[in-house]
Amino acid sequence: MLRPGSTIGIIGGGQLGRMLAVAAARLGFHTVILEPQAGCPASQVANRQIAAPYDDENALAELAQACDVITYEFENVPVEAAQKLAEEKLVYPPPIALEVSQDRFREKAFLNDCGIETAPWHLVNDTESLVAGLALFNGKAILKTRRLGYDGKGQARFRGDGSDDVAGALASIGNAPAILEGFVAFEREVSVIAARDREGNVRTYDIAENVHSNGILATSTVPAAISPATAEKAREAAEKLLNALDYVGVLGLEFFVLADGTLLANEFAPRVHNSGHWTEAACAISQFEQHIRAISGLPLGDTARHSDCVMENLIGDDIARVPELLKEPAAVVHLYGKAEARPGRKMGHVTRLKANK
Repeated sequence: MLRPGSTIGIIGGGQLGRMLAVAAARLGFHTVILEPQAGCPASQVANRQIAAPYDDENALAELAQACDVITYEFENVPVEAAQKLAEEKLVYPPPIALEVSQDRFREKAFLNDCGIETAPWHLVNDTESLVAGLALFNGKAILKTRRLGYDGKGQARFRGDGSDDVAGALASIGNAPAILEGFVAFEREVSVIAARDREGNVRTYDIAENVHSNGILATSTVPAAISPATAEKAREAAEKLLNALDYVGVLGLEFFVLADGTLLANEFAPRVHNSGHWTEAACAISQFEQHIRAISGLPLGDTARHSDCVMENLIGDDIARVPELLKEPAAVVHLYGKAEARPGRKMGHVTRLKANK
């Protein structure tokens, strides 16, 4: 167990790293950020930044020497870097979580092996395998790169109406190895934020209902409009995944909910998650503090929610709405310290609270 005054390393300097650093400071820890971009959001609140690429050997050695435990804020951290650090210091979540989540093929297979059902999928390596997959799904599917790609990037849709260009779709994702996912008739999208500590104890937050716009999360509403039985299935699936990975830290697991309440897992993120930002306003212990508690060996905190709420991402020019948002009662605004607003860029979020009934 880390004592106050210990140092936590965070790979990545974006808004998630920023919020983790703030949570760490509240518990008396110091933080060191490894991030190549100077003036990144996390650097504004951390004790120190190592400005270097994530795979720079000297920077990794410096980070290991400076820190008592190391974590990361995004899932595209080079696995080799995490493995190298793990030879010297505790790295949580474990590097295997990065390995699985970075490859959509491995991720789908791993989820299925855990007994967690997903939407139907097909491995795509070339035009021939893509055509075969489309035949399986009646021409309606989404092509996704196996690696990288987030917030709608690295994807191509097939509508099955005769207008689809197979070669063009592959070219649009750089002819990269991919998977093809069949469309499912879902009623809503939800996610569960769950934490597991070093002793294997698991805590989950209430299920959030998510709405996306242009592939980017727009809002998360809690509680989700699902039955208690469906919510329990989501929690059980998250616990299965955490245990299978021997996970330590916070994880986000996303689902499609069918009309009969069946859950189909979409993907998981081995880190604190955008759809859990509401926890900082509606819970005594946020997902960020929960993650710091887990990786530092402290007891996990209570996940009870004191308010219903809706979290809205502030994207691009939404930043101009902040003065009006600050006038709203029971609205908690959090800005990320980014200097430039660009289309599709997450600038902050606002959580609107409503008392539980």
